[in-house]
Amino acid sequence: MSAARLIALDWGSTRLRAFLLGDGGEVLQSRQSDAGAATLKGAEQYAAALAALVGDWRADHPQLKLLACGMVGSQYGWREAPYVRCPADAAALAGQVLKLDDSLSIIPGLVDDAAQPDVMRGEETQIVGALALHPELAAEACLVLPGTHSKWARMKAGRVTGFATHMTGELFALLRQHSVLNRLMPADGSSPASPEAFLQGVDAAREEGGLGHQLFAVRTLGLFNKLAAEQLPDYLSGLLIGHELASELKGDAPRVALIGDPALCSRYAQALTHLGQPEPLLLDNTAPAGLWALAQTMNL
Repeated sequence: MSAARLIALDWGSTRLRAFLLGDGGEVLQSRQSDAGAATLKGAEQYAAALAALVGDWRADHPQLKLLACGMVGSQYGWREAPYVRCPADAAALAGQVLKLDDSLSIIPGLVDDAAQPDVMRGEETQIVGALALHPELAAEACLVLPGTHSKWARMKAGRVTGFATHMTGELFALLRQHSVLNRLMPADGSSPASPEAFLQGVDAAREEGGLGHQLFAVRTLGLFNKLAAEQLPDYLSGLLIGHELASELKGDAPRVALIGDPALCSRYAQALTHLGQPEPLLLDNTAPAGLWALAQTMNL
């Protein structure tokens, strides 16, 4: 095991993930807590959450720098970090890092304001990590980060040239739990996976009628027993993801790489191949690799 070189923090809205990194970005240890940015208020709470999770690492390695990404740098975070405008690469991000104190720095987010403002925090670091792990993506690719707010980032010559956010995950949760569509679905929120219903939803997204009309069909398909109750959540998921893909896969799309939760990325991959797209590259959490790459750019 190599010596510890950096404490990397992936600090999102719901969770704080910490990685003790060694030479070359090797993950020596990892931890996480539920002290996400959405649960904290004020510098004292942030400092306490950090001490609770990695206080012993800092005591054992007092010389180590800490580098954080994510919502910790948002308006309601520890302190607001700037946004870097697209097109941007790792050097542009490193050049606008917010130095909280002598040991802790926060990576800025990205903004694409070519048409209307679109922002990301945390995903930019995962993108840097994906490029560090797969340099061939830097030439031209579409990096997709599925989640509550899915990001579609366009890469060219090593820079993010622009991106788009889709509220697919949040819409699914709201419709599944708090709309009329909920009434015919399993009450406990769980149901057996139904790949057939999922792909039926993906196909429906390609038909005429618009999303608003097609969403009501989730209810009527259940009312008339065209789909079983336990199939409706998968159909809804396929419909929403299908509309997301339809809006992004226009013309000759470059190579697609999916970054994030393996189960969710697998679902997107299933939809992509069903629509005739090449098999995408699947990547797990690339934030540690991105934080290491950015630390090297900053000479930490």
